[in-house]
Formats: sequence, C-alpha cells, structure tokens
Amino acid sequence: MQKLLWMKVAVIVNRGAGSVQAGKVDPEMLRQSFLEGGTDAEVQVIPGKGIAAAAQAAVAAGAEAVVAGGGDGTVRSVAAALAGGAVPMGVLPIGTLNHFARDLGIPTDVAEAARLVPRGVVRMLDLGEVNGEVFVNNSVLGFYPPVVRLRDHERRQLDRGKWVATASAILKVLPRMHSLYVRVKADGQVTDWRTHFVFIGNNEYEMSAFSYGARHRFDSGDLYLYIAKTPTRLGLVGLVLLGLVRDVAQTDHFARWCLPELTIESRRKVLPVYLDGEVALLRPPLRYRTRARALQVIVPGPG
Repeated sequence: MQKLLWMKVAVIVNRGAGSVQAGKVDPEMLRQSFLEGGTDAEVQVIPGKGIAAAAQAAVAAGAEAVVAGGGDGTVRSVAAALAGGAVPMGVLPIGTLNHFARDLGIPTDVAEAARLVPRGVVRMLDLGEVNGEVFVNNSVLGFYPPVVRLRDHERRQLDRGKWVATASAILKVLPRMHSLYVRVKADGQVTDWRTHFVFIGNNEYEMSAFSYGARHRFDSGDLYLYIAKTPTRLGLVGLVLLGLVRDVAQTDHFARWCLPELTIESRRKVLPVYLDGEVALLRPPLRYRTRARALQVIVPGPG
C-alpha cells in the first residue's frame, strides 16, 4: 500500500447510474464533496458506452487518479482502461448493487466515498480476463446471462425497477432454459459438464443468499471456478433454495478449482457471458486468466 499524494483527479460518472437517474447525484454536488476532501476534481457525466474512452483520455491528459462513478459495469470499464498502468482508480458506488465497492469497504455514502480519494491508500488488486475482456468481480455462463439481458430489456422498455425486472426475467427464462454443455481444460485436466451454472470468480467467493459476492481477498493471483453439478432446472432451483441457509460453493453440489488460467469450450458458436453486471457475446473457446495485481485501487486505510 502507498499513501496518496496527488491532486489532479478525473471523475467519470455513468449517466445511467441509479443515483444519477434518481436525481440524487449531480456534478456540482460531487465537485463540492471532493473539495471538502481537499481535491479539486473534474467531473464528467457521460453515457455508459463512453466510459472506457473517457478514462483513457483522462490518463492521457495527466490525471493522477481516475474515479469511476456508477455500478460494477462502470468500474469494469474504467478498470479496463487503467489495467497495467500507473494511474489508480477510485470508486463512487452509485449503481444498484456495487459489489466491488462493498467488498473493499468503500463507503456507500457518495460524499464519504469522494472524500476517501485523497485520504485513502492504494492497493494492487487482481483482474480477471476472458478473451481480452476484463472483469473485476466475476464471470458467469449458463442460466444467468439470459436473465440479465431480459432484465435490462424490461428496465428500458417497461421502466421497471431492477429487482422487479430481475424477478420477471427469471420467471420467463427458467421454463425454456436448456442446460449448457461445456468442456473445461484446467490444471492439466479435461472434463465435460452439462450444467446450468458456471461461475468464475476473481479470487474466492462465498455463495449464499446473505453473503453472495463476498470476498475477503483480492490479490491471490488465482481465479476460482465453480460448476453446478445439476443439469436440471429443478436442481438449479434447489441450489437457489439451499443458498438461503448456507454457502453452496462449499457443498458437494459444486465442482471447484483454484488456478490462474483455464479454458472453456462449447458446441455453441457464440456464448452470452456475464461480466460484472453486463453481458458480452463471446466466441468459444473462452480463455480465462488472472492478471495478478494489475489494477491500482484507492481503498480505506487501516484503522
């Protein structure tokens, strides 16, 4: 860890972030919060598709820190632009779930998160990568990516809240969902699976209803692969229910690996792949690897 010394901060806010849409966050409020913390920040509010390019431009213009304002998808975009470089990333958790910020103990209060930027410390954290796409949290195959795609469609078209849209999407996707055949090449072994759920975590995850997304380490240099052994819809529902009372990743219902890289093959020409709240369409084979300590992130200091 290192103490922060900079003053030139670029803040890139996703116009579609929940708190922005709700009118709880605006550029002037953010500038004032950074000023209270001792930093004169340049704040941009832009569409999500322009986040990565804006982060790259900020680095080229001499920013000494780039702050991602939004949810996990926004964080992923900024992380992709900063990965392997010398400029650290700050986070304003103004999305819906904000798993990355919560895991790191970054304040959920926007003003507090802004004041943290000049007062926090920098940690070197791992990134996951699949076919050139990075992720800060996790990647999922099978049942979940179609749910996310339909959820986002219903939010745009029907103006539904995230949780209502998610419940609706699950009820529509589950009855027509087919299991996914995958061939996994990992740790010198080749195994075949028919499953509804493949989870690749950037470091080790807990998977229960009350701790889903929780991580306690961010720099192990390993990916954690979890494959649900059940190929049926009913079995998938059973795993969800089991997750209400325990961490299902630690049960016999999952096959588990811990390793720095792996390859997933499929008979399908294109696979929807969930990455930190968003879905990308990627062509198999999916080549996953860890990028150990490739991202500098501003986090609360000890004590």
